[in-house]
Formats: sequence, C-alpha cells, structure tokens
Amino acid sequence: MKPRRQLANLRILLFFLFLGNLANSQINLENTNDSWRLLVDGQPFDIKGATFGYVDDVASYDRHFQELQYLGVNTIRLWGTDKNTWKLLNSAHKYHIKVMVGIWMRHGRPGMEDDDRFDYLKDEEGKEAMFQNAVDVVEKYKSHPAVLCWGVGNEVYLNTATNAEKIAYSKLLERICAKIQGMDSRHPIISVEAWTFGLDWWEKYVPSIDIYGLNCYGPGAAVLSEELHKKNIKKPFIITEFGVTGEWDIQEEIKGVKIEPSDSQKYTAIARGYTDWIKEQPGCLGVYVFHYANGGNFIDAWFATHFNNKRRPAYWAIREAYTGQKSENYLPEIKKFNLPQEPQESGTWIPTELALADTENDSLSIRFLYNQRSGSRKRKDQILPLQHRGSLTDGFEIFLPKEDGPIKVYVTVEDAANNLAMAASVMEVQDADARQRKYLVPKVVLPFYVYKDHGKLPYAPSGYMGNYKSIEVDVNHPGAYAGSSAIQIRYTTEGNWYGVGFVDPANDWGDILGGYDLSGAKTFSFWAKASKNVKATIGFGLIDADKPYPDTAKKTIEVELTPKWKQYSFKTKRLDLSCIRSGLVIFSSGWAGPHEIYLDEIVFE
Repeated sequence: MKPRRQLANLRILLFFLFLGNLANSQINLENTNDSWRLLVDGQPFDIKGATFGYVDDVASYDRHFQELQYLGVNTIRLWGTDKNTWKLLNSAHKYHIKVMVGIWMRHGRPGMEDDDRFDYLKDEEGKEAMFQNAVDVVEKYKSHPAVLCWGVGNEVYLNTATNAEKIAYSKLLERICAKIQGMDSRHPIISVEAWTFGLDWWEKYVPSIDIYGLNCYGPGAAVLSEELHKKNIKKPFIITEFGVTGEWDIQEEIKGVKIEPSDSQKYTAIARGYTDWIKEQPGCLGVYVFHYANGGNFIDAWFATHFNNKRRPAYWAIREAYTGQKSENYLPEIKKFNLPQEPQESGTWIPTELALADTENDSLSIRFLYNQRSGSRKRKDQILPLQHRGSLTDGFEIFLPKEDGPIKVYVTVEDAANNLAMAASVMEVQDADARQRKYLVPKVVLPFYVYKDHGKLPYAPSGYMGNYKSIEVDVNHPGAYAGSSAIQIRYTTEGNWYGVGFVDPANDWGDILGGYDLSGAKTFSFWAKASKNVKATIGFGLIDADKPYPDTAKKTIEVELTPKWKQYSFKTKRLDLSCIRSGLVIFSSGWAGPHEIYLDEIVFE
C-alpha cells in the first residue's frame, strides 16, 4: 500500500505545482518622484517587445518564442484574439514572454491598415458587440499568467473622420476600460494611437486608461516624453509600434516613388534608436518593435524580421538593442544598385549596376523583384519576381514586365546563413497596353482560390444583404469537402431572402478600388451542399457599374443543393475578368425554413 500512497501524494504535489506554475502574475505601475516603472510580481519589468505576426503559425509557436527569447524579447503585442490565443499564451509563458492582449476596436473610415466603415454615431448594435467582445476577452484570458496588459483599440482616432464620431468612440472606449478595471485589477489597460493623435481625447474622455500606447517610427520617438509634457500629461506611455521611418513620413522621392531606407538605416533605427531615443526617456515603459513576422510583400520588405523566410536587418537589430549582442553572421552589403534613369520599353532586357560585399565571404544568391506603387492597396503591396540573367562577374540584366509608369525594382542577396540583404531602385517602364488598364488591381496566378481550407481569404464575407440579421457565416467550419474546413452560411429564421457577398476591400460597395485581375480564367467552380434541399443562386460579381469601382463581370447560376456534396461550374472565358471585386456571391431564402449552406474549393482556373 505504501508505494500507492506515495504515488498518490506525488500526483497531488505535481498538480499543485502545475497550478502554481499557472498562477496569475500581478502587474503594477509604480510612480516615484514622477518616475514610472512597470512591476511584474514586484520586480521591475522594462518592456523589450515585438509585435507578433505569426498568430496563424500555431505548429511553430514554440520555435518562434524560443527565437524571441534568443533576441532578448520579453513581451509581444497582439492586436486582437482568435481561437488560437490560448495556445499562443501557453507557448509564450513557457519561454517567460509576456503578452499585450489586443482587443480590436473598429475603425470609422478606411485607413492605413483596415478598410472598415463603422458608424460610432448610429450603430448602437455594433458598439454593443465591441463592448461584449472586450468583456469576453478579459473574462477568458485574465487568469493566464502570460498576460501583461490589455491593449484596447489601435489607431481608431486616426481612422475616424469627425469630432462627433471621435467623441462617440471615446465614450465607448471609456465604458470598456472602466468595465475592465472592475473585472481585472491585476493587469493595466492601454489604448493605442498613431503618434499623439489620441492624447487630447483620452485625457478628456477616457480616464480609465492606465498607460497610453503610442505608435511611432523613426527619430520622432525621441520627443514623445516632451510631447506629453507639453500637454501636462502625467500618465506613462509605451511605444507600441516602432521601427525605421515609414513611407508615410518619407519626403524624398524619385519619379513620385518614396525612397526606402537602406538596410543599414533599418538596422540602426532599431539597434541605436532603442538606446538613444527610447530607453531613458522619462515616462516611457518600453517599446514594441514592429514587426516580428514573415512575408513577401511591400510592408514585409520595409519592416519585417523575415522576408520569404530569410532574416532581415530588423532581426539582428532587435537582438543588439535588447541584449547588446551583434549579429552572429552579418547580412551581405549592397554597395551599389543602379538602373537606367531614362524610360524603358516593357519586354526588353536592361543592364543593372550592382556591387556587393560580405564580411564572411559566403556564397551569395541574387534575385530581382519589382513593386508597383500605383493602383489598389493590394496591388501596391505586391512584390513580384523579375526574370534576370548574368552573373556578378559579367553583370546582370533584368527583363522588364508589362507595366506602365514608375516601378520599384529590388535586388535581394541571400548568404549561406539565411540572411537576406535588399536594396531598391526606381525606374520608369512604358507599355501601351498596360497604359489602357482601367482598374489597377493585382494580377493573380491561376488557379486562383476564393476559398481553399484555412488559407487567408482574398475576399471578406462582409456584404450581407436582405434579412442580414439572420445570417451567420463561419469560414472555418470543420465539415469540409476537402481538407479540414469549409464555409458555413447559417440562416436562422423562416421566410424572407438573404445574400452574402465576399468582397475586397471588406465592407466596401464600390467606393474604393479593390479586387483582383482574374483575366485568363476559363471556368469558375465550387463544391456545395446544404442541411436540407435548398435553392440558391451562387456565382461572382455584385457591384454595379453605377459605382466608381464596379465588378467588370457578373455571373451566377441557380442550383438546388442537397445534403450531399456536389461540384458546380460554369465558363468564364468570354467575360471581362480584369477587376473582380466580389469573388463569391450567394443568394437564397428561408421558405424552406432555417438551414445551413456549405461551400468549399471555390476556384477560378
């Protein structure tokens, strides 16, 4: 009996050790002689943070947090929460990394990062939904030991038009922050704004904010304390996004294209900026560098720690800033990258001037890409490959794409240690056909999936029509035809009609340029079923020609769905697919009673 009793006692001990490990931390603000400190369980905590862009990479959470720990990061910032947040918090806690848990607040007008159009003056139901979401987030995560603070909203004042709307937003924000204070006394509350645009509103209307979050890039970070002092603001602040100067603040340009900082400038802005502009600034509790993430687009080339899975200057700069340790292997240096300054015809080969150096004398791999700085937001964010030929010894030539106007050309240089150097130059391309394009939107590679499993959706299900209050959409429903997820559209009442449009940009009905150039697609197909026999009209194209930016083509078919999956398709070869704003539309009715419709594998090819 004794071994069993010992085993039982051991299990009890392990259980209580587990509970102790998950004990919630106490986060406090301390003010001594007008000097602020953040305390975690009574110990000073200087925020050495990074914004986190790998929220969807659940399988690699441990690897990312181990890497962040190596870089000296002790906290990450999220803008919102999702179904993976609990797993993320668990992984962060394992590596002693705290999390600013974001609570998203909708923007009042299309802005830098979000094309929402929320009406803070009239949409009481929407405001109540945001309030309830905040309550739910705090209730769900407040006991997790990885939570550092609550970050409520991001740049909403910047992206809200009128004073009346800003006041209405402020009152909702105060209601939310006051509620959080009553629910959770262990974690401070932050609201985040671009630069100092929120200060006057916060001071007047939102007293329940504990810490002000200020997004600031470049040397402007050095004067934030002074800006708060001018307004006689006594609260502490965190620089909630920081990095090299962004395109929006760049003054110098070539052919109308802003000149991007060099790799050296990107490194220095973080590595030296932290110590020279931020670390000793009065009232500043620390910084979150933007952006620990990976991608292959314009913003990733400018700010991210990784580009196409290769390490960029921000990666090693964060490590030097927070640990004092230099790079283990230095990025290659692009000493010269020049292109012809006279306009050149598309479809021709042109020479480049390129000079490189590498401290470790690694073998180097060279690529060329380009970016258009005109057209829709997604088009301007695209970075596309260029054909090239030649060598470092004999020189390189690039083949000019079918574009018309200035383009930004990148050279990338990868070394043997997975580092990637980039440099950009600007040139003008001429193409008579491209000059006639009416809508400058991204040209896609076929097949183009409107929906395929858990991938990022090119179109958002924001176009609700008819009896919209009875519609529920789940784009990650587990009952898939292929893979692990499908779209589920639930209609919860009897009678009336309804519709859902998957559109780009989200929440837009033709006032903002968006969508994709699907030219060359010959068919549109999808798999569908329903919970009972239901008639539906399904296809693409929704926005009429009376709008500034319509769909250039529309086509739907009427189908009778059954509980069995079936594929439907129709031809698109003769249609003008140069700008498809609404990649999926579905209309049905409730005459058959409440029901669910499922869609999967929706593709142009």
